[in-house]
Amino acid sequence: SQQKIFKAGDTNQDGQLDFEEFMQYLKDHEKKMKLAFKSLDKNNDGKIEASEVVQSLKILGISISEKQAEKILQSIDADGTMTVDWNEWRDHFMFNPATDIEEIIRYWKHSTVLDIGDSLTVPDEFTEEEKKTGQWWKQLLAGGVAGAVSRTGTAPLDRLKVMMQVHGSKSNKMNIASGFKQMLKEGGVRSLWRGNGVNVVKIAPETAIKFWAYEQYKKILTKDDGKLGTVERFVSGSLAGATAQTSIYPMEVLKTRLAVGKTGQYSGMFDCAKKILKREGVKAFYKGYIPNILGIIPYAGIDLAVYELLKSTWLEHYASSSANPGVFVLLGCGTVSSTCGQLASYPLALIRTRMQAQASVEGAPQLNMVGLFQRIIATEGIRGLYRGIAPNFMKVLPAVSISYVVYEKMKQNLGIA
Repeated sequence: SQQKIFKAGDTNQDGQLDFEEFMQYLKDHEKKMKLAFKSLDKNNDGKIEASEVVQSLKILGISISEKQAEKILQSIDADGTMTVDWNEWRDHFMFNPATDIEEIIRYWKHSTVLDIGDSLTVPDEFTEEEKKTGQWWKQLLAGGVAGAVSRTGTAPLDRLKVMMQVHGSKSNKMNIASGFKQMLKEGGVRSLWRGNGVNVVKIAPETAIKFWAYEQYKKILTKDDGKLGTVERFVSGSLAGATAQTSIYPMEVLKTRLAVGKTGQYSGMFDCAKKILKREGVKAFYKGYIPNILGIIPYAGIDLAVYELLKSTWLEHYASSSANPGVFVLLGCGTVSSTCGQLASYPLALIRTRMQAQASVEGAPQLNMVGLFQRIIATEGIRGLYRGIAPNFMKVLPAVSISYVVYEKMKQNLGIA
């Protein structure tokens, strides 16, 4: 364990643990331990009893008996009182670097429950317990239904975003009001939901593939000690996102084509697929694929970095009595981090949508990714790369709220704690 402390403490990695590094290590470590101790000491009497250990582990989805809890305490309990006070706790963990104190902060798993319409790149993490009891598929199902309802609820804003990405230009000053007017005039109220069918259908295969791929990539990247660091998590998450996107990409193209389609152009999703296949061949179903995959990296990286930053800020300043931030803090952090990720990858998303749609715009030149970038910058400036971002951000709050409410209701119905 000394080597573990040494590695955890040697922050500048010069192979020497100087006094300052050691003090910093103790300080960081003590903060985490204090939090862990407080979150275990349920009745705040300054001691941890066996029943409190049982209770805390239950919250994390792990059931143990009083006997097992007593065993855990015995290993920490120095004075034989069968309870553990702060000094015993500190002495025990000070020299057993408890990186798994993070485990106690499991509440912070970056959840995919929040469906903001653009798929989040970090799939759900499930504990061994959840996998054994089959809780995981219930959570995925609840998340899927929540996503379907929230996408349907915010579909008009989503379609408006696509219209603005494809048709917005200096000459066509489409804003939110005029965009809605145009869509209503062209196809009536029902047309506001054009393309939503595919958008909902693709949730299931995408979630399933992403979840499966994430588990596989994690196995490949796990370190020797079975721990998964933030970097490994980011890499497996991004690769899983890319794998899922690759397999369902033709559906993305269909969604865009239907959303920019005129009334009567396609009778539905299959009709649209048939017409594209006949007119443009299989290649059309992978138009815009490169900017789409490239967009995953800034999105995932910034999403994760901002989330970690908000998390550590919260733990440092506001976690007074327990490490559990509560639902609104989590929703807030998830929404902010995801929104930052979207901001960063938005130009790539815009280029992707343009490329998906451009073949259906008669007589338009078929440009590749770089060509489109250059043309947009030349004709419209940087602002052209952010067309449609207003309706995109307008849908974030309603999407998150609907998603969360439906998820909670689904969880009650499926009996997930």
